[in-house]
Amino acid sequence: MLKVGLTGGIGAGKSVVANVFRLLNTPVYDADAAAKRLMIQDEILQRNIIHHFGKEAYIEGKLNRSYLAARVFSDKEKLELLNSLVHPITIRDASEWFSKQENPYVIKEAALLFESGTAEGLDYVIGVTAPEALRIQRVMHRDQLSREEVKKRMQHQLEDSLKMKLCDYIIHNDEMQLVIPQVLKIHEELLHHQEKTPS
Repeated sequence: MLKVGLTGGIGAGKSVVANVFRLLNTPVYDADAAAKRLMIQDEILQRNIIHHFGKEAYIEGKLNRSYLAARVFSDKEKLELLNSLVHPITIRDASEWFSKQENPYVIKEAALLFESGTAEGLDYVIGVTAPEALRIQRVMHRDQLSREEVKKRMQHQLEDSLKMKLCDYIIHNDEMQLVIPQVLKIHEELLHHQEKTPS
């Protein structure tokens, strides 16, 4: 079984691409969704977040995302601290998920695949890219954020052109090129690679 990463900057459209792979019956582990789930379900992680960020980090047992975002995206050290708490638990959760899969290949979708060091151990990485102006527009609309807030979040991610150089495959989600044919081509290539990989 091949382990494949799927990454891209905020607003690039990773989720759209991930959903196309799901339609091809490919299991996808969404690291960002898993992190949010674990921040609620994992009691030790929750205690650590409250210890470092205050009781306001949770409201009636639910993650206060706007409060945390305001704290970490304006302070690089606080963001690194939060990531240092969340990433190890998410990595362990992903490892357990991988061990239960039986498909020819499976995908781990994560925005910070390279930044967190979790690209190591993967067989291939797919990058999703889009022009910066389009990415900003998408996130402003999706998350109801200002242009300045989106740009602030972008600053905490690896620059898109550098990220794409580290990927084995690139999908252009620029609203000019069709995404599905690009995904199908990579799907066929990954199945071909898996057939050649010794079991």
